[in-house]
Amino acid sequence: MRHGLIPGTRGRVRPMTLFGDPVLHSPCEDVTDFGPELASLVEDLFATMYAAQGVGLAANQVGESLRVFVFDCPDDDDVRHLGHVVNPRLVEADGVVLRGPEGCLSLPDLEAGTERYDHAVVEGFTMTGDPVRVHGTGFFARCLQHECDHLDGRLYADRVKGRRHRRLMRQVARASWRRVT
Repeated sequence: MRHGLIPGTRGRVRPMTLFGDPVLHSPCEDVTDFGPELASLVEDLFATMYAAQGVGLAANQVGESLRVFVFDCPDDDDVRHLGHVVNPRLVEADGVVLRGPEGCLSLPDLEAGTERYDHAVVEGFTMTGDPVRVHGTGFFARCLQHECDHLDGRLYADRVKGRRHRRLMRQVARASWRRVT
């Protein structure tokens, strides 16, 4: 991925944190300063997400252990949901549990069938400190749960069980991007 600005955004593309980095496996800290540095982080998250062709990105995926994520994600009806949440809390995850393909920008080019609820509600704040409540269904509900998991130090790979988990870990071990730690 290249570094620099993405046309149409003010943010800069940051290097992606990859599987195995400790920042991905530890709970993130709450944001306490809603100033210009937070606004810059949100802009950088959007730029990085778009450069990587993702639909969501959590701050720890660019090495920042802060509770912030961005999204530009369709639901199952192709309605586009665009925004960000600071200090998000998953307050509802219910409905039907569906196993669907799930990938992650921190585990590039890999995916595994992962179980998620088809409805989710996240509450938090905007970068200016205003309260926000985001409802998601279908694919967008999966995205919200995925990004909240990131901020709690979990990856989708942690939710995959049995043979699927062993297969995914073999793929991770063979991946060309895997860091030697």
